[in-house]
Amino acid sequence: MRIIIDCDPGNGIPGANVDDGLALALALAAPQMSLELITTVAGNTTSEVGYAVACDMLRQLGCTVPVCRGAAHALLEPAGPWRERMDTSVDDVGLRYLWRGVTPAAKAKVSPPTAANAIGELICNNPGVITLVAVGPLTNVAMALRLFPDMAQMVKRIVIMGGVFNVPGYLKDTNFGIDPEAAHVVLTSGAPITVVPMDTTTQTQMTHADLQRLAGVDNPITRYLNVTMRPWIDYSMRTRGLPGCWIHDALTIAWLLDPTLCDSESDYLDVALEGVARGATCRYGKLRVNVGVAAPRGAPVQILTKVDNARLLALIERYLQKRA
Repeated sequence: MRIIIDCDPGNGIPGANVDDGLALALALAAPQMSLELITTVAGNTTSEVGYAVACDMLRQLGCTVPVCRGAAHALLEPAGPWRERMDTSVDDVGLRYLWRGVTPAAKAKVSPPTAANAIGELICNNPGVITLVAVGPLTNVAMALRLFPDMAQMVKRIVIMGGVFNVPGYLKDTNFGIDPEAAHVVLTSGAPITVVPMDTTTQTQMTHADLQRLAGVDNPITRYLNVTMRPWIDYSMRTRGLPGCWIHDALTIAWLLDPTLCDSESDYLDVALEGVARGATCRYGKLRVNVGVAAPRGAPVQILTKVDNARLLALIERYLQKRA
């Protein structure tokens, strides 16, 4: 299985989520997967920081995969309010000390934002073969679709971690909220799409005990994850009141490895672009009242609805602990 991962990794960065790193690790460890390109986008981290994290992770794991930096900001959404929230929240709650002793990724040499071109070229040069896994805001993917109009028909599948329907406290999620226009472009493109929403990923959980069990088999991947995930689990427990942390992005790769992990449904999706609901995920379904609602665009997408967390954790352990 040949894949691209478009992501916003934050392993080792105080206050930044680490689920991208877990997804990357799982893709690198699975022998039936060929991770052919990693691209970074502004979201959980800036595209520059995410680029440095991805390069540093590959270096520590002894892996060689092309990495391209992508969009530094959304198509239209102002970046300032999002960056203020994403980059300063750890200090607002006084928890930066949790990352004491964790060495962050060294700054990488600034590279031009070539992600959209790299994504489009790899997919269109290999029609029907490449699966694109997008676990950050969809800016790079939307730009690639605009640059390569045939990409929607050439991609094997786009697997997206994003969207939220009914999770208390979330009118919108970060990935669609940071760039609603990009999410709209991708969801209505007509490409074969699987969406992994927060409703499903918040059924996942990794605790300190789970991480300790994973790290019980020592190899470069488990060592890297043990160091970079431990402070995030503590942070999640203190700020979200969870017994561990959600592992949103890892579910995209795990599902590709074993589709029986999740139940799914099919529906038309879009993203609100105006008003208080801007960035919210819109699901058409069988609307009881459809007055003033435009006909859905694009094609129905697959929506993962339920996950077996015990089986998910077992799959992660199985692949990561076998990695030499």
